[in-house]
Amino acid sequence: MPRAGLTTDAVVSAALEVLDDRGPEGLTLKAVADWTGVATPSLYKHIGGLAELRRLVAIRIIDEAAARMGAAVMGLARQDALDAYLTEYRTLASRYPQRHALVERASYDDPGFIAASERLVNVAYAVVRGFGLEGEDLVHAVRTVRAAVTG
Repeated sequence: MPRAGLTTDAVVSAALEVLDDRGPEGLTLKAVADWTGVATPSLYKHIGGLAELRRLVAIRIIDEAAARMGAAVMGLARQDALDAYLTEYRTLASRYPQRHALVERASYDDPGFIAASERLVNVAYAVVRGFGLEGEDLVHAVRTVRAAVTG
């Protein structure tokens, strides 16, 4: 029986705190179990293992970034939208460098991860589309913006 108050969502939230505190290498099941006050095997009632936890954490990070970046650019166009997008991207990467590091390396052939990634990239497409770009020009411009902010 799952521990009262511990859910998959709560495990992911705890994993984010561990990630922020200890970095991607410190994100282990033992660290999350210690953080939540349970024995490591208890986590398996909520997640399938470390690989699944990392995937769920990456999805949460990307979904939150898409929501924040989307909100930042809402109602803005062209340069104002681009400035807001870049500012929010930098804010997230600066405030949560460990999260940024984890998702920069993340790639999962998983519908949830792909959908979250699409939501995030669609924000960039919307911003860049405001400059009148379409098709391959749009794709190249989004890649350029991404390269500019990630280095």
